[in-house]
Amino acid sequence: MGFSTDAIHAGQIPEPITGAVITPIYQTSTYAQSELGKSTGFEYGRTHNPTRQALEKNIATLEKGKYGIAFASGLAATHALMSLVKAGDHIVVSNNVYGGTYRLYELNMKNYGLDFSWVDTTDLKNIEQAIKPNTKMIYVETPTNPMLNITDLKGVAEIAKRNNLISVCDNTFMSPYFQNPLTFGIDIVLHSTTKYLNGHSDIIGGILVTSDEKLHERLRYIQNAAGGVPSPFDCWLVLRSTKTLAVRMKQHEANAIELANFLEQSGLAKKVIYPGLKSHPQHELAKQQMRGFGGMVSADFGDINSAKKVLNNIKIFKLAESLGGVESLICHPASMTHASVPKEERDKMGLTDSLVRFSVGIEDIEDLIEDIKQALFK
Repeated sequence: MGFSTDAIHAGQIPEPITGAVITPIYQTSTYAQSELGKSTGFEYGRTHNPTRQALEKNIATLEKGKYGIAFASGLAATHALMSLVKAGDHIVVSNNVYGGTYRLYELNMKNYGLDFSWVDTTDLKNIEQAIKPNTKMIYVETPTNPMLNITDLKGVAEIAKRNNLISVCDNTFMSPYFQNPLTFGIDIVLHSTTKYLNGHSDIIGGILVTSDEKLHERLRYIQNAAGGVPSPFDCWLVLRSTKTLAVRMKQHEANAIELANFLEQSGLAKKVIYPGLKSHPQHELAKQQMRGFGGMVSADFGDINSAKKVLNNIKIFKLAESLGGVESLICHPASMTHASVPKEERDKMGLTDSLVRFSVGIEDIEDLIEDIKQALFK
C-alpha cells in the first residue's frame, strides 16, 4: 500500500459491534473475564489496550517495521532503550541530540553505571574509533536537533552489525513520511509522537519501532513492567493525526524550503542550516536517504541581540519549546531545549547563543516571511 493509504487504514478495522469506522477510545483500566483463567486476551489496561494497539500497528507500518511499542513520552521511550543494556556497558551517541536525551543519559543514566561517548556521527570514523570492548549500542539522531547534521544510516547499520551492536535512530525530525531508518538496517527507530506524528501540539507521547523479535519482546516487557504507557485518549489523538501526516509534511517542507531560501538569500541571517539547501554540508547524503528535507530550519543571526529581536518581536511564530505542530514555533536552543548541555559542548557543535530554531508550520508562507521581516526591523 502507499503511504497515505497505510496512514489512514493500517492497524484500524471497523469496530465489530457497531461498525464504527474510527477506532474507539477504550477508556478502561481493566477487562471482565468470563471465568477463572479465561479472558479475551485483554486483562489490564497498562498491559493491553485496543486503542494503543491500533496506534502501535499504524506507526510500525508507516516505519516499515513489524512492532511498535508506545510510551507516555518521547523520553520514556528513550529511557526504555536502556533496558537493553546493563551497568558497565558503553553507548556511542550523536553529540548533537535533543537536550532531554543528553540530560537523561549523561546526567542520570551514568549514575547507574552506564558509559556514553558523545561523537560527531556525521563522520563514520568517529563512531568506529569510539567503540570499546564493552560497547553495546549506537544511538544516532539524524537530522540532529538543532544543528540538522545528517548521519549515514546505512553506514551506521553496517558498523553496528560488524560489531554486534544495537543501532538506534531518533527519526522525530523527519517522520516516517520522509525517512525510514529500518530500511537501511537500523534496529530500532525512536519517535517523540508529540511532534510531527501528532502534529497538533495537544499530546505528549513516544514510540519505538523494530522488526527484531527479541528486541521487541524485551521492550514490550519493559513497557508493561515500568508502566510508562500513553493514555487511550492520547493514542486516539495520534491515530487521528497520522491520517493527515502526508499532507501536513508536504506543506511543512514546502514552507521550510521557502523560508530557508529567504533567510539565506536575504542575508538577514549569518548562517542558515537546512538539509534542502545546497550549502548544507550533507545535502547530497540527505537526498540519498531522505525523501524530503522536513520542516525544521535553524539560523544563526550572528549576535545575541539580533537573535533576541527575532525571538521577542515575532507575532505569528510562537516562542515555545517543542516542534512539529501545524502552527509555526520559534525556539532559542541554548537557553531552552539544550540548556542542560554545557556551554563548551554547545560551542563545539556550533550551537551558539545567536542560533534560532524554526519549526515551520503550515500557515501561508508569505505571512511567515513577513513576520520575520517585521521582527528584525521593528
